[in-house]
Amino acid sequence: MTATAQGSDKADVPVFHFAEGEPEHHPGDSTMLGFWLYLMSDCLVFAVLFATYGVLGRNYAAGPSGADLFDLKLVAVNTAMLLFSSITYGFAMLAMDKGRQAAVQGWLVVTALFGLAFLGIELYEFAHLIHEGATPMRSAFLSSFFTLVGTHGLHVTFGLIWLAVLMTQVSKHGLIAANRRRLMCLSMFWHFLDVVWIGVFTFVYLMGVLK
Repeated sequence: MTATAQGSDKADVPVFHFAEGEPEHHPGDSTMLGFWLYLMSDCLVFAVLFATYGVLGRNYAAGPSGADLFDLKLVAVNTAMLLFSSITYGFAMLAMDKGRQAAVQGWLVVTALFGLAFLGIELYEFAHLIHEGATPMRSAFLSSFFTLVGTHGLHVTFGLIWLAVLMTQVSKHGLIAANRRRLMCLSMFWHFLDVVWIGVFTFVYLMGVLK
């Protein structure tokens, strides 16, 4: 890097020039780093919720347990919806790498449909549990269950809103660098939710039924 420009009646003013091959600052790099930091903080949030459920998950207060309430077949279908949505988002990213905007939009629509199906089944499950009297106030087990699963559901909801916004941006501006970066961030977020849900399915539902 070089510096200095002199004037006859002015103080020396530094002028900076990057030498050839010297690394420059790329805003996209800081965006990705910031998003990774966000995901790490979200990991801590879910870690606390899992730990809370681990402590309170057997405090039924003479009420129903997971074995009494959970429908594993329904939860398995719901899990399949989220897994399929991750696969279709992966196809969208492959299409993005090839610059195929129409294919990207098509796969994002399919992803959104799977995500909506996941939320619909989860809301049905919550409504059914509440109808059966298994409300969050019934026991510590149910309070921790609704908090953990509900927090994940809120993340999926925000992810779908983000997906709709990105589809609008891609439609208006195409696969520009900024949109590619945003799609990458949402991809990491979506797959992160998939991994968290596998933990929920195993730790909450499967182990809850087997106890």
